[in-house]
Amino acid sequence: MNFEVVITCAVTGAGDTVGKHPAIPITPEQIAGAAIDAAKAGAAIVHCHVRDPETGKGARDVALYRETVERIRSAETDVVINLTAGMGGDLVIGPDDAPTEFGQDTDLIGAAERLPHVEELLPEICSLDCGSLNFGDGSLVYISTPDMLRRGAKRIRELGVKPELEIFDTGNLSFALQMLKEDLLESPPLFQLCHGIPWGAPADVGILKSLVDQLPPAANWTAFALGRYQMAFAAQAVILGGNVRVGLEDNLYLEKGVFATNAQLVERARSIVELMGASVLGADETRAKFGLTRRA
Repeated sequence: MNFEVVITCAVTGAGDTVGKHPAIPITPEQIAGAAIDAAKAGAAIVHCHVRDPETGKGARDVALYRETVERIRSAETDVVINLTAGMGGDLVIGPDDAPTEFGQDTDLIGAAERLPHVEELLPEICSLDCGSLNFGDGSLVYISTPDMLRRGAKRIRELGVKPELEIFDTGNLSFALQMLKEDLLESPPLFQLCHGIPWGAPADVGILKSLVDQLPPAANWTAFALGRYQMAFAAQAVILGGNVRVGLEDNLYLEKGVFATNAQLVERARSIVELMGASVLGADETRAKFGLTRRA
């Protein structure tokens, strides 16, 4: 069991949740405000996407990231910033008779093009999605090839940013371990074990444990699952020695029929952790534990 737990809050994501929840953070001001509230509630790390303020769809605009990060950094509440670097991997395969006529929601760019906001803003952490994945039913494939990952990992290391290695299935973990062997990643590595994303690893504690058993001894790790499994997986992660992620990116509800805020989800997770006899670490304690470089 982990007795010193880091809580991450994933405040908005890029999924199609606008309209499904009355208060999904969309603008930089809203995203930063949600991140600060989550930090006040006990999150040591905030994981941030940005969205187009007009449409609410996920975006890659560096200016939106800049405003969001500046607002968080200018707040009095200290928190570790974790920016997604996964945007730009969406490939919508065309119909059977024309599969290379990619769908209009395709947003596919190379490894370097996924990092300009990381290069400019230098967060303490950025995500690195460690493999391609059939993403839900239909024809959407998330693309993150071995060549892309090697280039991305090399550049992230050059920037002095800690990559959070996003593991959506067993093969993702195998390749992340390969990048460690190739010295593309610094120790201690930081893993995020992601469950319940169709069609990745199911929200099954046996699968979670099988992944945990393959992690290097010095690794730090967090686990989460989507929707109704969010809090159950928070408890399971702590029992197995890991850390916790919650937030509106992964789950919209505090309980059945009751919409949550990010701060409420953090408060619920914190209560679970503390009732289990563990303590929740703050931002500076998390930096020391994860080997992070603090940014101004």
